[in-house]
Amino acid sequence: MKKRRLFRMVIPMYPAFNVYSFIADKTTSLGAVSVATAAREAEGWEVEVIDENNLRRFGPRHADGGADHALIQRLRPADAVGFYGGLTSTIPRLYKVARLYREAGAITIAGGQHFVEETIPEAFSSGIDFVATGEGEETIRELLCALRHGEDPRAVPGIAYRENESVAYSPARPPIQDLDALPLPDFSLLRYANIILYPVGRVRGCGMNCEFCSVKGAPRYASAERLVEQISRVVETTGRRQFFIVDDLFGQDRDETLRMCALLKEYQEHIGKRLRITAQIRLDKARDTALLTAMRQAGVSALAIGFESPIAEELRAMRKALRPEEMIALTRIIHQFGFFIHGMFIFGYPMEDGVRFEMPAAERARRFRSFIRKARIDTIQVVLPVPLPGTQLRERLARRDRIFPREVLGWEYYDAGFPLFEPDPPLTAEEMHRAGLMIMGRFYQGRYLFLFLLNLFTIPYLALHVFDIKSGWRRWYRRWRNYFFRFTGSKVLDKWTSQLQKGRFSNKLREAGRRLRAGQTPPPDCTRASR
Repeated sequence: MKKRRLFRMVIPMYPAFNVYSFIADKTTSLGAVSVATAAREAEGWEVEVIDENNLRRFGPRHADGGADHALIQRLRPADAVGFYGGLTSTIPRLYKVARLYREAGAITIAGGQHFVEETIPEAFSSGIDFVATGEGEETIRELLCALRHGEDPRAVPGIAYRENESVAYSPARPPIQDLDALPLPDFSLLRYANIILYPVGRVRGCGMNCEFCSVKGAPRYASAERLVEQISRVVETTGRRQFFIVDDLFGQDRDETLRMCALLKEYQEHIGKRLRITAQIRLDKARDTALLTAMRQAGVSALAIGFESPIAEELRAMRKALRPEEMIALTRIIHQFGFFIHGMFIFGYPMEDGVRFEMPAAERARRFRSFIRKARIDTIQVVLPVPLPGTQLRERLARRDRIFPREVLGWEYYDAGFPLFEPDPPLTAEEMHRAGLMIMGRFYQGRYLFLFLLNLFTIPYLALHVFDIKSGWRRWYRRWRNYFFRFTGSKVLDKWTSQLQKGRFSNKLREAGRRLRAGQTPPPDCTRASR
């Protein structure tokens, strides 16, 4: 037997500064850490995780802004390197680093939502030896064991590999059913990072089947105790108390969710500390007042809600059941419970085949701004539709030859900040791009710094609520917090806009549109693969 081997998990950096960058160096990927934690159970392997977006003080940096992997590999040679491919925009960086490690003699393994039948062939021509085709915990453990003992890795279920210049697949691995049997994510495996906002989760899959989303499959649930244990371990080992529950839809398993909230409430009473938890939830859960009450008692203070659009026609195209006027009423109910609301929107969603809907960009933008104002949403995020690999949206747009050539707009642009297809007329790609920035630019402005500072001197406003001090405090704090975020958000937008101008994206967009209209689309991304 050889000495213990090293498995390194790499989370690639974002291709450039974008609207997500402000939080990237404060958190990490739960999926990558979970897979790395499972890999630690493989006999004879040591494990570490490097998040290029969170290198902090001691992380060796390369001139390109990411980690200096050549130096790291000289200091601590890895025998196998895993790459987290959960974000399509990071794939070019993933391939660049994979080639470096492969040339250094390491075995390279990739996995994540990006890797579907369409994209796997590209991975094998870009420095990847194996691709995990489903959930990675069991696959990585078995694959590392096979590699250590000299067994045939192609016998491990749930992987794709190259065979005779074509793509082959091992037997499919079914989704993990007993989530409680998995080891708790171990964030101590991260090298260099400083985590402030810890990601935790209990639910995998989503039953909503949204056309634009790559998260599919019937929901599977871990126990309430597992999520509470994830949180309590972080609190007791790091002292941190900020968490983001990554589950796509909080409260899907209602009874167990209520029990989990009760356990979290009891835990906070026991330690005498208050947690700050953000969760993602469907807007129609506003009708479940018992759930909202339990969430507040559990320490959930902020909710990320996918409003998607205030335009009824677009909501139908997205397969959303609510009407815009219902959404405003439900949002007000959630506010009454004291939650901060982060509203997520998609601008310029394409209509379904055969549906004609013509609305100018200015009118669309006006409706977005009006809805945000009426609903009194605390913070917003306006993105553009992304035809991600493996989604029904990508399949639909590809059938109509509407996706811009990837030779011009590559995977690095798939971060929801760029137009990637020919939109419905009369909307143009240039208008779609400007409108998303304009809506957020009207919301996040530098002038809010003055209001933020002025609000510091209005604490006596509480005295006006002498019979309801708690209500007065909440009103003051909400204004103070929102002014702060609107000011800091303006700085993020300014930096992002500056990066766009440096990258000359407008020229690339015009070239992509010209090639698409001329029929100069690239060849298919893959050939038919055998299973």
